[in-house]
Amino acid sequence: MNILFTTPLMEHPPVGGPQLRIENTIKALSRVGNLYIVSRVNQAPMGGSAAERFYSGFAKAFHYAPSCLSYNRNRYFRKARNILGELTGYDAARDCAFILHCVDEWKIDVVWLGYGNSFFSFPLIKALRRARPALKLVCDTDSVWSRFVLRELPYIKNPLRQILVARRGRAKEREERAWVVLCDVTTGVSEVDCAYYRSLAADTGKIHQFSNVIDLESYAALPPPAPGLKHPCIYLAGQFGHATSAMNRAARWMLDDVLPIVRRTLPDIHFYIVGNRSKEAFGQEESPHVTVTGRLDSVLPYLAHADLSVVPLQFESGTRFKILEAAACRIPIVSTTLGAEGLPVQHEKHLLLADTPEAFAAAIIRLIGDRPYAAALADACRQMVHGHFSVDSLEKEARKILDYILK
Repeated sequence: MNILFTTPLMEHPPVGGPQLRIENTIKALSRVGNLYIVSRVNQAPMGGSAAERFYSGFAKAFHYAPSCLSYNRNRYFRKARNILGELTGYDAARDCAFILHCVDEWKIDVVWLGYGNSFFSFPLIKALRRARPALKLVCDTDSVWSRFVLRELPYIKNPLRQILVARRGRAKEREERAWVVLCDVTTGVSEVDCAYYRSLAADTGKIHQFSNVIDLESYAALPPPAPGLKHPCIYLAGQFGHATSAMNRAARWMLDDVLPIVRRTLPDIHFYIVGNRSKEAFGQEESPHVTVTGRLDSVLPYLAHADLSVVPLQFESGTRFKILEAAACRIPIVSTTLGAEGLPVQHEKHLLLADTPEAFAAAIIRLIGDRPYAAALADACRQMVHGHFSVDSLEKEARKILDYILK
């Protein structure tokens, strides 16, 4: 079986959940067929020649699509182009023609569109379907993006921004309805996401689960702790952005509402904010009790030695790599209910769930104070991840999808 994988998002080492999903998808697909990669990401943002060599190691061939060859190193130019692309869609014609040339040359059976729910994938899906009505297409999603967008609405105070976000979310809903029809398979990362996509599909058999997973081998040999790591400590990681983004709101909720309650009981608790653009968003919050690391090549020197990992999200979609990675490192977890959405975790068996500042703070205090109980939760969560969220389990899901699409 010959599979062409193409994506507008790829980076090694992965700096966030979407990039980690792409990497593990490539690993899984390389096990089930002959994998060919057409990257719609230039070598520089991908991580340079080392990243290209890494991904090429899983593929029979690796090429760059025409759209990524005009990469501009100016970050502000790229941001402006991305915003324009979200509003207008990118010109998919050249990429479509190139991919179809590769389909013919490599005798491709299935085109698998990673990060297929992005604004830069839907125009390509339409172009491919228009050019080749019989071509087998998989739209692989990492979330329900419309849900991600629209869930922010209750937290927006600016009326104009409310209108803009609502319009963006509704436009995404229209895309989701369209690609479910156009593609032979649409994937969801969990039953929650799959149920949404099935509600849009005339043929519900076209919706398949393709989970977020982690490569457990990456967590087998853990590094030493970051220099000067302080205890007891709480770990929060993610990709940070504008002030109203999901991760920024989560960190702000922790800083303003949760930690003041925790410090009444645990005055020496240390809070680590880790991840891409965290310095830009929260560098001003650094103090003897708060450390903001910025982007790291690996979060493991912090995560693997933290006393507690928190997932205080109030709006998002998809499933959380934050929970999977903490479980792989046997770190106890406190999450909001939404933060654990789509994962088969149970309160007080795998982690603690809390949705108010008072309950979230109480859960933190409980796990810091009862280390045997915290360790038992962490062990149970790791067993769950080992059994259901490894690259091996993703390979099985990939086989089921490809068996369905080629039957």
